Amino acid sequence: MKILLLEDDFTLSKEISAFFKNKEFECIPYYDGSLLLKKYIPYYYDLIILDINVPGKNGIEVCKGIRETDKKTPIIMLTAFSEIEDKLASFDNGADDYLIKPFHFDELFARILSLLRRKEIPQQTEKKIVIEDLEILEEEMKVFRSGGEIKLTPKEFKLILILAHAKGKVLSKQFIAEKLWDYHIETNQNTIEVYINFLRKKIDKDHEIKLIRTKIGYGYYLSSEE
Repeated sequence: MKILLLEDDFTLSKEISAFFKNKEFECIPYYDGSLLLKKYIPYYYDLIILDINVPGKNGIEVCKGIRETDKKTPIIMLTAFSEIEDKLASFDNGADDYLIKPFHFDELFARILSLLRRKEIPQQTEKKIVIEDLEILEEEMKVFRSGGEIKLTPKEFKLILILAHAKGKVLSKQFIAEKLWDYHIETNQNTIEVYINFLRKKIDKDHEIKLIRTKIGYGYYLSSEE
C-alpha cells in the first residue's frame, strides 16, 4: 500500500512515515508542492495526504493539479486552520477528506481506511442518466444540459449524482452530507446549502425549466416538476 505525503514539517513528516511503516504501509514524503507535481505519476499511489501550507505550490493547488490527470485516488488535506473557506476550496478542487492539525494518528488512519474501503467497493452505476435535457455521464464524470457541457468540480459532480440517483425523492441535508463526505463534520449541513447554490447557478440559471428543487423543511430533490 503506497501513500504519498506532502508535509513541509520535517519532524511531523518523519513521524507520519514511521507510523505508516508500523502499519506496513509505504509512505513517500515530499516537502515542496511544485516538486511533487513534477514527479507525480497518476494512479501510482493508493492514497494521497496533502498539507495545505507548504513551499512551492500549496496543497490546494497540488490537489487541483493531481485531479487534472487522476480523478479517483483518494486525497486527504491537512491544515492548521479550520476556516470554512479552506474546506470549500479543498473539496472544490477534488479533496475527499479534511483533517485539522493537531490530530491523532489513529484518527488519520481511520479516515484512510474508510477512504480505501470506499475505493474498493465496486460501483454499480448507470452509464448515462437523463432528466429532461440534463445528461449525466458517470464514467466520464461529465454533465450536459441542452447539449452544452457544464463544468463541475468533483464535489459538485458527486452532489448531482446523489440527487440524480434518488430519482426525485426528497433528500435531507443530513443524508446528503453523509453521502457527500462519508462522515459528519460540524459545517456539513450548512455547506450543503452552499453547494446546492453552486449547482443551481451552473445547472438551472440559464434555463427556463428548473431541475434542482427545495421542499422547505425537508430537503432537496432533482426533478422537472415541483
